[in-house]
Amino acid sequence: MRVLLIGANGYLGRYVADRLLADPAVQLTALGRGDDADVRFDLATGSPGALTRFFDAVHPNVVINCAGTTRGGARELTRHNTVAVATVCESLRRSGCGARLVQLGCASEYGPSQPGSSTAEDAVPRPGGPYGVSKLAATELVLGSGLDAVVLRVFSPVGPGTPAGSPLGRLAEAMRRAMQSGDGELKLGGLGVQRDFVDVRDVARAVHAASLSAAQGVVNIGTGRAVRLRDAAAVLARVAGYGGALHELDAPPHGRPMGLASIGHPRSESSAEQLAAPPAGGPFPYPDGCGVWQQADVRTARDRLGWRPRINLEESLADIWMEAACRI
Repeated sequence: MRVLLIGANGYLGRYVADRLLADPAVQLTALGRGDDADVRFDLATGSPGALTRFFDAVHPNVVINCAGTTRGGARELTRHNTVAVATVCESLRRSGCGARLVQLGCASEYGPSQPGSSTAEDAVPRPGGPYGVSKLAATELVLGSGLDAVVLRVFSPVGPGTPAGSPLGRLAEAMRRAMQSGDGELKLGGLGVQRDFVDVRDVARAVHAASLSAAQGVVNIGTGRAVRLRDAAAVLARVAGYGGALHELDAPPHGRPMGLASIGHPRSESSAEQLAAPPAGGPFPYPDGCGVWQQADVRTARDRLGWRPRINLEESLADIWMEAACRI
């Protein structure tokens, strides 16, 4: 099976590449903007014609798109998350390769959910910020393309390589600094938020399964269980061996809501300023636009992909901490 992987150097793409390379039946070609890609191509600026010629030359059976960005303003998000996917879809339509498309979407496309509920694929998407809007637009392009395509809506990926700017990445860094400075207490904000954390290696397994399946439409990839961020903090403290006290800052300064970005360590001036600043993501109270609760209904992934998550959150957090501890 010839597989073209777009975005192999990203957080999810690296693990997808590892998973595919472990399959002796896969011939993998990586396309991306970096020098270490097999083929250099920028989806945000490249033409559909140029990409079509490449598809016709390589003739992949499957195209997997892990590329995109979580940062930037609406224009940048649209360029990298929406226009790029339009280029892929148009190029596949023009090409004679007939490749199947596996597109990585995200839970931000759904927006906030009712606490206690599980979000299924037939839920009406109501993204709460520009990132979710840009990813939802990409999903709609894929679904309306007429291609053999599936969109995997990944909930909150965690595990080794977790970006430092993510909620659990910030949490691990705050704990590392506390342990390094010998602080006996750690003050954290925004810990009431609940997310469905799924290990990045399980996500890679889902992508591999989707490549081999006939599933189309949208498929949620999560664990089916929301975890409160304060509970994740307690588990992280245990695996890190941090014996200090964890104090939750329930009320932000000036009555503003605290989002996932407000995890910090107020003993330093920069962290105090971070805690006092509005949450990332502009006017939206939560940077991912998902409110206080998200939990996936994962029955479709089980039934149509034969996929279930295998790695528990404690193992994911232990791997996150191992990387943070290397900086002590």
